[in-house]
Amino acid sequence: MKAEIHPAFYETKVTCASCGASWVAGSTKKELRVDVCSNCHPFFTGESSRLMDIEGQVDRFYKKLEARQTHVDNKMAREAAKSPAEQKVSELGLSARATDALAKVGIETLGQLAAKIGEGDVAVLAIPGFAQSNLTTAKKKLRALGYELPEVAA
Repeated sequence: MKAEIHPAFYETKVTCASCGASWVAGSTKKELRVDVCSNCHPFFTGESSRLMDIEGQVDRFYKKLEARQTHVDNKMAREAAKSPAEQKVSELGLSARATDALAKVGIETLGQLAAKIGEGDVAVLAIPGFAQSNLTTAKKKLRALGYELPEVAA
């Protein structure tokens, strides 16, 4: 063995943080602390078949799960309560340019957009910055939300 390349070797005092048991072992560290040892680990003590609910971990998990489900239910109820005509145009998923173009002429809700489309394609395409592709996409999404739009408009 080469001299001065190996770490120092100590007789280390090892202490279990769970049960407080301590013993001596060899290590390169002067002192070690472990979370569980063979005196308190369920596998070695024969209690491995028993579910350990330390500090209510299972209860906390179910409480978090229930809180999340309540939040999701409340969010769905708010969305259902909001009438489609009052939804913002930004929720339709059009491009930023198309959304901005509609906002500039005062169309901010889906009800207003549906009314404008009802006036005819020419009226909607007269909006600066609103192209035919945006109109087609808007019609498809409005129909998917339940709006009845004219198939062919002048």
